[in-house]
Amino acid sequence: MREFELNLSIEELKKRTDKDYLTTKKMLKCDAPEYLALAQGDKEALKHLVKAAYILEKINMQLDCHHNLEFKEFLEKEIEKGNEQAKLTKILFDAQKGMNAIDTMSNKINLAKGIKELPGKGVYPEDLSKDEFHKILTNMLNEGKIEEVKKILTQRSVVERNGDELVGIDYINKFKEDFCKMADEIDKAAETSTNEDFTEYLKLQAKALRTADPMLDAYADKKWATLQDTPLEFTITRENYEDEMTGTIVENKELSELLEKNGIKPIPKDFLGGRVGIVNKKGTEALMAIKKYLPILAKNMPYANEYEQNIQPADIDASSAAPSAPSPQGGGKLKQTMVDVDLVAVAGDVGAYRGGITLAENLPNDDKLSLTIGGGRRNVYHRQIRFISDIKKLQERLDAVLDKNQHKYYLDEADHWFTIGHENAHSLGPKKACETLGKYRNIIEENKADMGSLAFVDLLTELGMYTDEQRKQIIVTTITDNFLKSKPTMSQAHRVRTVMQNKYFAERGAYDIIDGKIHVNIDKVVPIAKEMLSEIIRIQIDGNFDKAEKYVLDNFIWTDNMELIAQKLQKVSKTLNGRTESELAEKLLNE
Repeated sequence: MREFELNLSIEELKKRTDKDYLTTKKMLKCDAPEYLALAQGDKEALKHLVKAAYILEKINMQLDCHHNLEFKEFLEKEIEKGNEQAKLTKILFDAQKGMNAIDTMSNKINLAKGIKELPGKGVYPEDLSKDEFHKILTNMLNEGKIEEVKKILTQRSVVERNGDELVGIDYINKFKEDFCKMADEIDKAAETSTNEDFTEYLKLQAKALRTADPMLDAYADKKWATLQDTPLEFTITRENYEDEMTGTIVENKELSELLEKNGIKPIPKDFLGGRVGIVNKKGTEALMAIKKYLPILAKNMPYANEYEQNIQPADIDASSAAPSAPSPQGGGKLKQTMVDVDLVAVAGDVGAYRGGITLAENLPNDDKLSLTIGGGRRNVYHRQIRFISDIKKLQERLDAVLDKNQHKYYLDEADHWFTIGHENAHSLGPKKACETLGKYRNIIEENKADMGSLAFVDLLTELGMYTDEQRKQIIVTTITDNFLKSKPTMSQAHRVRTVMQNKYFAERGAYDIIDGKIHVNIDKVVPIAKEMLSEIIRIQIDGNFDKAEKYVLDNFIWTDNMELIAQKLQKVSKTLNGRTESELAEKLLNE
C-alpha cells in the first residue's frame, strides 16, 4: 500500500472540521415520514438503489483522481492506528468526495502533499501535458487514425497511454466489475418497485451499465426524462464541468481544423453522480405551475428564429395553454418533466461538497444522445440542500449587506423560485452543445440560465405566475445572493458567471452600494438581464471561442464593491467546507 504525507496540519484540520467552519446538509433520517409512508416494495427498492449509488461513488473517485482510492485506504489504515490527523483528514475527504477540492473561499484544498488537481483529473494520464495531448492527437489524425481519436474524445472514455499514442477506453469497460455490481442492485430494485414506469426505467438503466453502448444510455435517459408520477427518484448524473483538458483543444487552430475536417467533436469527459430520493408530491405540484408557460418563454428567447431549442413554441397542449398565450400550432406534449425530491443520498459528483453543492439539475445535457432520438429533459430539485438551517445567521447576513428598507423583499423561498427559472432556462436557447467555446462553454451556459431566469420575471408576472410582491422578492433576493465571500477561480463556472453578472449589473445601474450596503434598483434589473441574455445567446449561436473568451474576461472582474461586501460576508459566515449526512442511507447500506 502506498504511503502518503498528509498536507493539512492538525490545527488546520481541527478548524476546518469544527461545526462553525463545516456546514452539514442532512438527508432523510431513518424515521422520516416520507420513508415510513412508502410501500414495502419501494422501501426494498430504495435499499438497492442506495447501494448502487455508493458503488457509483467508488467509480467516480477514480475518474476524479488517480490516487483517491489508495489514499482512502491509507487513511483508513492510519485511523486504525489511532492517527488523529488521518481521522480529521478523512472527514474532509468524505465531504468533498476526493483528495482535491476547493473551499467556500475558493482556496484549493489538497489533502496529500505532492498531489494536486490536474486539468485532466483522473480521466487523462497523470503526466500528460496540454501540448503533448494536442501533439499526439494531431499526429494520430495525420496518420488516419480517425476512429481511435473519436474514442479518445467522447465524454464516456478514460484515456490511457499506448506507446507514443493515446487510447480511449469506454468507462463501462474500464470499470466493468463495479458497473455490473451496480446493475445487479438496480435489477433487484426493479423487482420490488411498485411503479411500472420507474421499473421500466430501472431495467433500461441496468442494461446500459452492462454494455458499453451509448445508445443504451440514450434509451434509459429518454425514459428517465418522462418520469413524473413515481414514488422514488434514482438518477445517474453525467456532467462534464470538471474536465479542463478536453476544452483546451479549441485553442489549437491546426488541431481544431483537423477534427472538424474529420467530423469529430471534442466533448469534455463526464463525471458520474448518484441521486436517490423520494418524490415530494406537494413540492412537485408547486413546480408544475411554470410548465405551461415554457413554450411562451421559448418563443420570447433572443434570436429564437435562428436556432432549434429543446422546447418548441408548438410543444404544448391547447388545453394547458396560459390564457394570454398564443394559440399553439401543431399541438404535442412538452418534453420537460420536473420533480421536487426528498433526498436519501447524493453520491459521487452530485454529492461532492466543493465550494458548494448543487440545488437542482436539468438533465440530460445537450451533448447527450437521448436528445437526438426524441428524448426530453427533466428537472430534479433537492429539498434537503436548499433548506436554511440557521435563520439567525441569515438575518445577520442581511443586516450586514442589504439596505434595511429592502429586507422585506428578501425571501429564502424566492431563491428556490429563481432556481426553478434557472433550471428551465437550460432547456431554452440553442440546442447545440457549443463545444467550440472550449473552457468558457459552461460559464456561458450557466450565465444564460441565470439571465433566462431573471429576464422573464416580468413576463411571468404579467401572465399570472408571480404576484408583484413575488416579483420584487425574486429580484432583490437574486441580486443580494449574487455577492460572494471571495473571488472564484476560472474553473468555478457557477461562480465566475456570478461575478460577471455583478459587474454587468453594477455598470448599468441595477444596484448601488450605499453606505456599504446593497440597494437594488428593482425596475432596472429585468431589462438589464434581457440585455445580457441577448449577448450570451449571440455568443452561443456564433460558437466563436475568441468572442466567448473576450466576453468572459471583460466581465469577470472583481471590483472594490464586491470585495467590500465579501469582507462583510466573511465576518458573518466562517464556513469553509461542507458535507452531507445521510442517516437513512447508511442504515440501508448495511441491510
